[in-house]
Amino acid sequence: MSLRRISIIAAATLLFCTVAVGVARAQGARSVSDFSLKNSANTEVALKSFSGRKAVVVVFVNPTCAFSKLYQSRLGALNNEYTAKGVEFLFVNAPINLEASTDMGDAEKLKIKATGGADTPLFTDDGQKVSAMLGATKTPEVVLLQPTGDGFAVRYKGAIDDNPQVESYVKERYLAQALDNILAGRPAGVADKRAAGCLIKKF
Repeated sequence: MSLRRISIIAAATLLFCTVAVGVARAQGARSVSDFSLKNSANTEVALKSFSGRKAVVVVFVNPTCAFSKLYQSRLGALNNEYTAKGVEFLFVNAPINLEASTDMGDAEKLKIKATGGADTPLFTDDGQKVSAMLGATKTPEVVLLQPTGDGFAVRYKGAIDDNPQVESYVKERYLAQALDNILAGRPAGVADKRAAGCLIKKF
């Protein structure tokens, strides 16, 4: 084997290891200890109450956002499939403008079906504290959390898949791939994918 070929192989190996370490650090460096959301009964629900689950997916949606509506069936399917595997989905109603943030009746326009046909309830994020903590900026956008000894590690954040407009054209299912990896005891893989959607209103 020539010296040039050996150098190329060594360089490629070094690059691969550098990327792998970078991904591992990106996935392990971000974490949250706890936060609370309010349910439809105005009762606070703490993230730590789901520490016994294999993973928690926080999904930021908005009833008046066209992108959120395009993902209704996909989110329902993901919820049903992975809830049965020990994953908790928390759907958060995130305002995209002042009108949407005060008109909670609009929540009825977004129907994410759970097993048995019931509509999945939406949580409220008072003051957008949770979206700010997790770095979410769009609806829909997901954050995949994995319970650890002292909190929850952020394993993936961003888009649900690679085609928000046409489900049948989806080639890469980012959230499903990350969940499959986590449940199999592997690193999530890609840590971030930019989400396409409506901007979350910041106060």
